[in-house]
Amino acid sequence: MLYLYHKEASKPQLTLTGDEHRYIFKVRRHKVDDNLYLRNLEDGLLHRYMIIAIDKRSVMLELQESQVLEVKAKKSLHIGWCIIDPKSIEKVITSLNEMGVEKITFIYCKRSQKSFKIDFKRLEKILLNSSQQSGRSEMMKLEMAEDLKSFLTQNPQSMMLNFSDNKIGSQGNTDTIVIGCEGGFHEDEVALFEADKIIGFDTPLVLKSESAVCAVASKLLL
Repeated sequence: MLYLYHKEASKPQLTLTGDEHRYIFKVRRHKVDDNLYLRNLEDGLLHRYMIIAIDKRSVMLELQESQVLEVKAKKSLHIGWCIIDPKSIEKVITSLNEMGVEKITFIYCKRSQKSFKIDFKRLEKILLNSSQQSGRSEMMKLEMAEDLKSFLTQNPQSMMLNFSDNKIGSQGNTDTIVIGCEGGFHEDEVALFEADKIIGFDTPLVLKSESAVCAVASKLLL
């Protein structure tokens, strides 16, 4: 873990209790005078604290310095992801966060199962743990769109990942891309995109949605 998240990081003094105390005291086995790095994931700063006291229930910290240290991908990538099984989303969203995806907008596409519901609080907890491990200084943004048409109204520059002779990465910078759910896009959805805005991978293999989203992120960001 490269830093510890605390919503009040930047204050002159902090007290850690509960899970934060257990992590510092029992897992990392820190002691008095050790330094800890904290972020609040809002100000872009990395805050260095010193442990000034530890007891069985709390850890007292004192701020030593704060420095600007943004850790993020060199490129911006916004993924419009047609909703799939939330369990499959949870399995790969950590990898997407580590690769630096800036934002994911979940879309109820025509072939998305309407019974699938996104638990944003659960995903944000997963992303928080991932950010602490990877050092990412800003949380991935998560949004929802009711359908593909409304998403395109807000993001008219979007590309679509589908079977195409236009290969991903060959058309220059792509900062917003839509990825389908299991079963792919409905023909009405494909018709929303001009031919030159539909791109694909250089492979005859059919990728699952969660495989495709990871492949896109690695191709465009790493």
